[in-house]
Amino acid sequence: MNKKKIWLSTPHMGGNEIKYIQQAFDTNWIAPVGNNLLELEQDLEQYLQSSAQVTLLNSGTAAIHLGLVLLGVQAGDEVICQSLTFSASANPILYLKAIPVFIDSELETWNLCPIALEEAIVDRISKGKKPKAIIAVDLYGMPYQVEAVRTVADKYSIPILEDSAEALGSTYKGKKCGTFGDIAVFSFNGSKIITTSGGGVIITKEKSLKEKALFLATQSQDKGVPHYQHSEIGYNYRMSNISAGIGRGQMEVLNINLALRKKIHQFYINLFKDITGVTVFDAPTDDYCSNYWLTTIVIETSLTRGISREDVRLALLEENIESRPVMKPMHLQPLFKKFPYYGGNIASKLFENGLCLPSGSNLSKEECERIKTVILALFKEVA
Repeated sequence: MNKKKIWLSTPHMGGNEIKYIQQAFDTNWIAPVGNNLLELEQDLEQYLQSSAQVTLLNSGTAAIHLGLVLLGVQAGDEVICQSLTFSASANPILYLKAIPVFIDSELETWNLCPIALEEAIVDRISKGKKPKAIIAVDLYGMPYQVEAVRTVADKYSIPILEDSAEALGSTYKGKKCGTFGDIAVFSFNGSKIITTSGGGVIITKEKSLKEKALFLATQSQDKGVPHYQHSEIGYNYRMSNISAGIGRGQMEVLNINLALRKKIHQFYINLFKDITGVTVFDAPTDDYCSNYWLTTIVIETSLTRGISREDVRLALLEENIESRPVMKPMHLQPLFKKFPYYGGNIASKLFENGLCLPSGSNLSKEECERIKTVILALFKEVA
């Protein structure tokens, strides 16, 4: 363990972040208000196009929470959520004392299965509980089946909250993730494509909803009175002007970071192309353009002469290289196992056999060689 740690995904600074942070200090705008916030929101709106209305918050989780609030989710309501995701997709459902209904994945994108989605909706309606919203995730940066999921959602008049926490820069048919849902979110925590150290974004389609999101995120202070007055519950969710300064600098290198992530993804495709039983998760068609936030592999033990996901993970760990199993589905988590689940075992199989590999845009050639050496040595043993 004397070797330098290779992390799964670390912050990658461009250099100009400090300039915008200094501006915040020079102007004394170090609170959750200031020019950096306004400029970063405008940069993101211009980047996304599609009339996106962006509000900066202090986390992607806060963005999902506010998104559900804006969609009218209340205690006792049911919210459909992709099971194969990080818990931050589902936790806000419980914040509101609502009920999550989990859905299996499909194999093309690993995201929300449209067939299981409709089966769930029909069954919940038959039980007198029409779902209030659908949380569709762009897992690991891969867009979900946008048109198929939208068709089902529109058929039953259920809005979509697009969890694009990991998908800034990904596209489907040339249109950017974060613009497909009725409401969408990004995360800017330290492991993402770009970071504000901690932070997130809620994206709406109408300016009135942006204004409502900002109102809720700043403690719901009633306007028109000289004192603090509150007529509805509010939250302390606004991003700081300093964090937004980091984001402005990061936006300048977004396209560079996206290209570097795709280069790392190609490195893994080349590395595993001749290793039987290991598949690199890749875009199913040209319609899908993933940012490959994390490159993932699936290991079929029956084809690798017994080498499992855990064998690969431990071999990398032995050389101080971080890797991580694919997300454990929410319906298998102790916190969520009592809630309804629809579908088969695709999500659970992906968890059992899937592994996330170091994918940071600042991964060096030397670090790639270390990873390559471990992988080739492990599979050579059983060749």
